[in-house]
Amino acid sequence: MSENTYKVPTMAEMAASGESPEILFWVGCAGSYDDRYKNVTKAFVKILNTVGVSFAVLGPEETCTGDPARRAGNEFLFQMQAVSNIQVMNGYNIKKVVTACPHCFNTIKNEYPALGGHYEVIHHSAFLQQLINEGRVKLKGGGEFKGRKITYHDSCYLGRANNIYEAPRQVLEALDAELVEMKRCRTKGFCCGAGGGQMFKDAEPGKKEVNVERTEEALSTGADTIAVACPFCMTMMSDGVKNKEKEGEVKVKDLAELIEEGLRG
Repeated sequence: MSENTYKVPTMAEMAASGESPEILFWVGCAGSYDDRYKNVTKAFVKILNTVGVSFAVLGPEETCTGDPARRAGNEFLFQMQAVSNIQVMNGYNIKKVVTACPHCFNTIKNEYPALGGHYEVIHHSAFLQQLINEGRVKLKGGGEFKGRKITYHDSCYLGRANNIYEAPRQVLEALDAELVEMKRCRTKGFCCGAGGGQMFKDAEPGKKEVNVERTEEALSTGADTIAVACPFCMTMMSDGVKNKEKEGEVKVKDLAELIEEGLRG
């Protein structure tokens, strides 16, 4: 694809030229700094550019939503970070936000309104589903996904917290692969082990790491790809696959990466 594919305008640049984008793409800490999740950001940007969605990012004006601080019990830090972001977004008169991180999604959608941040917030799985349904994203029929098995791990903040179960699955079904479900899925899903600030601290005492338990469930489906829609889940499931020494056979990929692989042209 051409260099155009990576065109990422900032809100500041757009405002300076009197333009306003259709969506603000909220990149999030993982999408900005985590080497593995940067690939998801790039894949999503490629999709947006390919289908001609007008978007912008905040760039250096974006800071952490405050989700990890609040989950870990530091309410003061959460409110500082949240109010700072809300002031920036309201300054640009932002109406619609799309993010690939369920933690950012949940915080901006459900917790920012109490502090004055009112936006239409969409997770990238629902946004991708919308683009596919509208025929804007056209996938290669019978391509590299034909005959492959993919299992999907429900993110807690997408599923149980926000009742988003079908959008990610419909995105995967568009790939022409076989979707095989784990025993614990949808409303009975099982956490990857990173939620509630657990990502940033040592595990609780016990016989087994949560991510290893969840990875065993994913591997038992016989899928060669574990699809995720969250940077926390990506890290935990990838570590689980490494723990089982299966990284040569089983890949952990975000929905955006899979769609980008299946794009025509």
